Amino acid sequence: MQNTSDATLLSVDEVYQLALVALLGCGVLEDNAKSVAESIRAAEADDMHSHGLMRLPAYCRHVLSGKVNGCALPVLQQAMPGAVLVDAAHGFAHPAIDLGLPSLIAAARKLGIAMLGVTNSYNAGAMGYHVERLAEQGMLGIAVANAPAAVAPWGGIKPVFGTNPIAFSAPGPNGPALVIDQACTVAARGEVVRKSLAGELLPEGWALDDRGIPTREPQAALAGTMLPMAGPKGVNLAWIVEALSSALTGANPSHRASSVIDDEGDPPGIGQTIIAIHPDAFLPGFSHRIDEVCDQVRREPRARLPGEGRWRARAESKVRGVLVNRRLYEEIKAFCQNQ
Repeated sequence: MQNTSDATLLSVDEVYQLALVALLGCGVLEDNAKSVAESIRAAEADDMHSHGLMRLPAYCRHVLSGKVNGCALPVLQQAMPGAVLVDAAHGFAHPAIDLGLPSLIAAARKLGIAMLGVTNSYNAGAMGYHVERLAEQGMLGIAVANAPAAVAPWGGIKPVFGTNPIAFSAPGPNGPALVIDQACTVAARGEVVRKSLAGELLPEGWALDDRGIPTREPQAALAGTMLPMAGPKGVNLAWIVEALSSALTGANPSHRASSVIDDEGDPPGIGQTIIAIHPDAFLPGFSHRIDEVCDQVRREPRARLPGEGRWRARAESKVRGVLVNRRLYEEIKAFCQNQ
């Protein structure tokens, strides 16, 4: 660890340890804390800072306020041969997903396709993190998650849907071939929070305030509505995610879920759905066929495969470490005092 006046340089292992100790200091069960800390380490290593340590103070506050049950033990049930449901019991999403993934993969290997639903859950972080693990096991992965309301239906100004992310991964001959992870909005809401903490204005076209007027002020955007990607098509994607992640799993719809940003209200109780597909479900050779398409993209000098940015950052982070805002670092350290 190295300190400067405005930043602290941590190794990726130190990021994990910092997150783990802070969560344990708030009374989170060790296995739950390890699961969340691992996702934070991965986000920071991949330069996805809006899903990394920036989220940790809110996680800690929500444990202390009871908005998240840090001692929750997720419960798995097999609803049908190809459908696994996990009740997160208003605890963190990460240990619930960790519990369900082995059964999901086993079912997909046997049946060709299977799905995992998580209900009574909390923010799952970067959904690409979860589907990449499926690709590492040789599976195609699709993941969706609803989130507290932040997006108005097309033509309206009152949020009904969350930013409702969608992620996809595919295995190649030598590991994951690509990982796609995006919100249904122009930008993830976490990026708005990050810019607010940094004192930065938003780019044009990201959000409207609560009167429906375009705004570049992060706080006005958080009180208003995020703009969907591709106009009404983005809202249609949010609809699909809502149906799959809340209506299908019995989780709270976005408009009834409490915020994962502030400390007010009951647990959000949102949901996630993850689909695993065996690549040989139709015929062998998927990884080589997808690699052929990837190779065509690689031949374009300035083109980039989805996932390449995170993999490049991951390799660099192992060498150079991760810079953490000094104020954020000290805020997190305060939660470590009980350890």
